[in-house]
Amino acid sequence: MSSRENSLRALEQIGKILSEQVLHSKPLTLEIPVRTLANVVWDPRSKLLKLGSRKLRREFLDMGEARRFTQTILMLSLIVRAIREGDYPTIRDLYYAGKHTIEYRDEYNRLRREETWDDQKESDSVIQDIEVLTGFLREHMGILHDTKGKIVGRIRIRSGADVIDCSRMGDGAYSIPPNPDSLEILGLEADYVLVIEKDAIFNRLNKERFWEKSKCLLITGKGQPDRSTRRMVRRLWEEHNLPVYVLTDADPYGFYIYSVYRSGSITLGFESDRLATPEARFLGLTVTDIYEYKIPRNFIIKAKDRDIKRAKELLNYPWFKQSKEWVKQLELFLEKQEKVEIEALSGYGFKFLTERYIPEKLYGSKWIE
Repeated sequence: MSSRENSLRALEQIGKILSEQVLHSKPLTLEIPVRTLANVVWDPRSKLLKLGSRKLRREFLDMGEARRFTQTILMLSLIVRAIREGDYPTIRDLYYAGKHTIEYRDEYNRLRREETWDDQKESDSVIQDIEVLTGFLREHMGILHDTKGKIVGRIRIRSGADVIDCSRMGDGAYSIPPNPDSLEILGLEADYVLVIEKDAIFNRLNKERFWEKSKCLLITGKGQPDRSTRRMVRRLWEEHNLPVYVLTDADPYGFYIYSVYRSGSITLGFESDRLATPEARFLGLTVTDIYEYKIPRNFIIKAKDRDIKRAKELLNYPWFKQSKEWVKQLELFLEKQEKVEIEALSGYGFKFLTERYIPEKLYGSKWIE
């Protein structure tokens, strides 16, 4: 049975539970795991962020929860209909399919209007509630979303009826689909995976065919990675035992992007077992690199208030706090209040990144975990 069929059974089971509540004159209630920072737990053994045990009761007769309860039932019905009819809606499709105005009169006979949801952020959050409620991800349910990730290198993939050779993409790259689990990896020739924060740097390394010279796979999530990119990285590590290295700017936002690949994200802690790669290593620019590589002063950027705030937040996260090296880097950042981008290395020549920096870090084991 496919994951989509299994997810349909889980969705239908919720309907049966609610029906039983009605038949037995019980209040309509759903118990949903809480998806907030207060319920995200750092598991040092698995090196992953995980959802805690706290749950909330969403009741139809509770005025504070009635709107969210009905939104959840509406979204459940839309997803069930799509699966039964063999459709693959996007999260935007589901937003519009469920968006309508309900008119009613209040106790003073005044005409009122209520929107099922005010914006897509609200409907997306309901989908995440359904994911944690059922234990199935939206990808399992066949829900599509915009993707950002790209991959290039010696890897052959079957997608549907087609076989794609990611080493024959010209100057382009293969776009990672919404559900990477639908891809069959037929074969690969690579010693490691290099995940690159920036699309522009990815394109430059691809143009140089760095993946061929260094026998690696290049992947980018174009900044903060989407779920598909993270899942693809996880598969390459988990199923093919490829070491994963992450290259980012030397700033708190780049450091956090690395931690999302490695440990998971706070908002999606329920997905960490599937999306995070706990053995990923940080190959990117560090704060100490600014001074050890003697980055010219005109390439160094003064940290903004939001950078400083972000660094302080990272220092309080246990998955950073447990690492002496990360504490050192973040404390040095707060002391110097300076950051640099990967492109700053071009001050030593356009080949410096690929011919010296990455090899020195990679083969000299100068990464951070």
